[in-house]
Amino acid sequence: MANLSELVGTFIQNAMGQSGGQRVGNVLQDLQANIGNMVDRQGGASGILNTVLETAKTTLGNAATNPTQAAGLGAVLGSVLGGGGSSVSGAVKGGALALLAGVAYKALTSAGQGAEGGAAPAFSGGAVPVAMTAAPTPADHQVLANTAELVIRGMINAAKADGEVTADEIIRIVGKLKEAGMDGDAEAWIMKELRQPLDLDAFAAAIPNQEVAAQVYAASLLAIEVDTPQEQAYLADLAKKTGLDAAVVQNIQQTLGVKV
Repeated sequence: MANLSELVGTFIQNAMGQSGGQRVGNVLQDLQANIGNMVDRQGGASGILNTVLETAKTTLGNAATNPTQAAGLGAVLGSVLGGGGSSVSGAVKGGALALLAGVAYKALTSAGQGAEGGAAPAFSGGAVPVAMTAAPTPADHQVLANTAELVIRGMINAAKADGEVTADEIIRIVGKLKEAGMDGDAEAWIMKELRQPLDLDAFAAAIPNQEVAAQVYAASLLAIEVDTPQEQAYLADLAKKTGLDAAVVQNIQQTLGVKV
């Protein structure tokens, strides 16, 4: 499943809830306003994320300063989320994971936490999450692949919070991923994840640190509308079982422009 880290953007675009696009727009606006100064203070690099944010600004010219506008949001999403295959050849490679990493970075830094908690942030890329860095190493690519797998599992699990994912939804999602270049192993894995029962305890146990937990929580907010008690309970349980601090959860919700 070597291409999961490239497919995660396509998965987000085709599996997210009705308000998901608006929430991605909120993320772009929030990170454009805040992330640069935060990274500068930490002394870290943010190569891919900077590329994503600059692409969002230039995709629509001046209109991209407000990427939540319906007229241009689709173009912005296609440019910064991307995935594999020719259908998204102009997208920023790794853009989806970079955006989620930016949300996690901002939330954890604002709360004074890092990948292992504590007063000083400590992330997979050193001063910042590895998905934000300019030139990931081969070892970093494995970290990205593992994170992508957990992000996709998180979105699938969130969709199961108030019932099973329907057969029509499975066909639509898998079809779009195949168009984007998903290989057979990845397809089999995603089909299995879509069909098997929700097991939040096992999923939470697989999340290695707060950095990944924050990214999974943010992706989960893209996957669902959070308009049922079951979805609200699921998100509360996800935060609790992965050890996310209330301040981190609140910051993520604010960045996406959603209140749970």
